[in-house]
Amino acid sequence: MSHPPLQPGWIDAPHRHAALGRFALESGESIDDLRVSYVVHGDPDDRSKPVILGLCAIGSTHHRLDFLIGAGRAFDPSRFTIVVVDALGNGLSSSPSNSATQPRSRFPRFTIGDMVSSQKRLLEHLRIDALHTVAGASMGGMQALQWGVQFAGFMSHIVALVPMAKTAPWAQAMNHAGRLALANANPEMARGGAATDWSAWIGVMHVFANRTPQRFASDAAQAGSVDAWLKQRTQWWSAQQYDPLDWTYQSWAYDAHDVGHTPGFGGDTARALASITARTMIGVPRLDLYNPVEDGEWAARQIPGSTLLRLPYDSGHMAASEADPAAAQFLNVEIGRFIGEA
Repeated sequence: MSHPPLQPGWIDAPHRHAALGRFALESGESIDDLRVSYVVHGDPDDRSKPVILGLCAIGSTHHRLDFLIGAGRAFDPSRFTIVVVDALGNGLSSSPSNSATQPRSRFPRFTIGDMVSSQKRLLEHLRIDALHTVAGASMGGMQALQWGVQFAGFMSHIVALVPMAKTAPWAQAMNHAGRLALANANPEMARGGAATDWSAWIGVMHVFANRTPQRFASDAAQAGSVDAWLKQRTQWWSAQQYDPLDWTYQSWAYDAHDVGHTPGFGGDTARALASITARTMIGVPRLDLYNPVEDGEWAARQIPGSTLLRLPYDSGHMAASEADPAAAQFLNVEIGRFIGEA
């Protein structure tokens, strides 16, 4: 896809691409010509500042953490160099929608571990051999925990917001419902080229998964009615130009996620988490109807010395975003304090 229209609060940093050659996947298949899209906040040639790696959520881009980036915010470019990477399958990095040699359903399935490996290859390309912080929300938080297991010792801090270390059956069911909504509304999805009907998917993923009843009641009231909100949200999302097959591929990676599958841990999720040596903060809201709060709490208990940050807000999964201004301000303060610790 082309870059979506710039939204309020997004930072218009130069977009960069790295062509990294053939890339072997955990499945044994390969991406013919790996391309990783990313942005850098700060001077990429200034090696005097510690580096933060930002990761994006399912169906999002390198703008996902923009609410944490900027002067006086947790990720201040005057103190850090911030590299934010587009995950495999988001339409900017290598994806079913943009592959010349493996288009659409010929694109191989990938995992969250593959996303992390592609990011590590990018850092090698950029000659970055250590990170201060790896940070992400939702699927980005899941990638952050995978980083801590897969490349222990490479970073000193991890910030994982609304994550899971192993995808819960509830989240898998939400993704399954989202895929069915897309497939039933768009029977030619695998071939591409037709306008996408997102309306049913919006109900599943943007209402039931991402909001709480309290938050949706507020949003619907501001729009004038439930129908008005759904129509406005569908129109807005359609304008983002996201490809439904890309989201489907990312959702398969989401469903299969388990840090215990990292080589050396034999499927033992708790033991994998216990191997994390970075100082780790996990943030969870009061209620999350996508990634259950209990899964984040459990992950925090397995990681030695981890910090569990409770977000006292009612926006649900969206509490880890700019969509809740109070939560965003709270996170900037708490994350800034956390990553400033030695």
